[in-house]
Amino acid sequence: MVTDPARHLARQLAAGRIVGVFQGKLESGPRALGNRSILASPLRPDVVDRLNSTVKFREPFRPFAPAVLEDKAADYFTLGQPSPFMSIASGVTPLARDTIPAVVHTNGTARVQTVTHQRNPLLAEVLTAFAELTGVPVLINTSLNVKGKPICGTPEMALDCLEASGLDALLLEQWWVEKS
Repeated sequence: MVTDPARHLARQLAAGRIVGVFQGKLESGPRALGNRSILASPLRPDVVDRLNSTVKFREPFRPFAPAVLEDKAADYFTLGQPSPFMSIASGVTPLARDTIPAVVHTNGTARVQTVTHQRNPLLAEVLTAFAELTGVPVLINTSLNVKGKPICGTPEMALDCLEASGLDALLLEQWWVEKS
């Protein structure tokens, strides 16, 4: 059990680890919004390659979606409004192109999720701690599943996802689980 899950997770992500998150209630809809997510650093090209080849098993040209603190979104995206459900494609700023190209589509857009403490306290705390460590308040956020499987709805499914993929670890509520 970790006493400060957000800071622990942010440190792991800054170090280049790919981590599944299973917390709170299951989200409905086609997007993982922080409760059933795989999080990774957008700052490391090796992480994106590993996400595609060993976790999501998908084509390398497909970028991942960014989660960003809502009050910092304008620094990276030309969104102009909140996007809490990752349902809006936004243009990106030069800072995003230079700093976090892993989340930028070839057409210069990104499918952004804006995060607040009110909507998802843990994800907002992780983004804040990650920004303190790296200077960037953005993370890759993709659904906690592998190709062809549903988003993990139970702890058992999340543990199976950890075991069957290239995830480095899983934050299961307050528990930190690593492969042996």
